[in-house]
Amino acid sequence: MQSEDMRLDGNAAAGALREIFALDVTAALARCACCGAVAPMGALLEYGQGMGVILRCPSCETAVLRIARTPGWIRLDVSGIAFLTVPDTVASTVAAT
Repeated sequence: MQSEDMRLDGNAAAGALREIFALDVTAALARCACCGAVAPMGALLEYGQGMGVILRCPSCETAVLRIARTPGWIRLDVSGIAFLTVPDTVASTVAAT
């Protein structure tokens, strides 16, 4: 089987994306792309309440996540997160409801 035979567009991932983005991810572990420190999302430092949300690494203060609302859009920049691990217990709890 060719890889093209297994390829679908991003809509096929809707269920998996819904599982992640509908969760309270404050318990998820984020690895900082700059220094490599790992911390729960809830332990990141928040700045910029008026203009949006910027979460910074508590170890090196690099911006790891940015959320901004613009007319008709929510803009999410997670380029400062090298890896995000969501506890399966959180996902299982949401899936059961």
